[in-house]
Amino acid sequence: MERNLVKEFRERAGLTQVELARRAHIASPNLSSIERGRLAPWPKIKSRLARALKTTEAELFPPEE
Repeated sequence: MERNLVKEFRERAGLTQVELARRAHIASPNLSSIERGRLAPWPKIKSRLARALKTTEAELFPPEE
């Protein structure tokens, strides 16, 4: 699965999973799965998460090293 920093950015922003899911217009269980690396988000979801966390997709989903 793709590496992501969604949880770190969410916690830094002081948001719960439910709050971020609402802001990004996605289901809370899906957000949980994304944070745990069990679900690879579609490009549209990546964009919504980045916007909701006021960052870029590249920062949230850095390339594998």
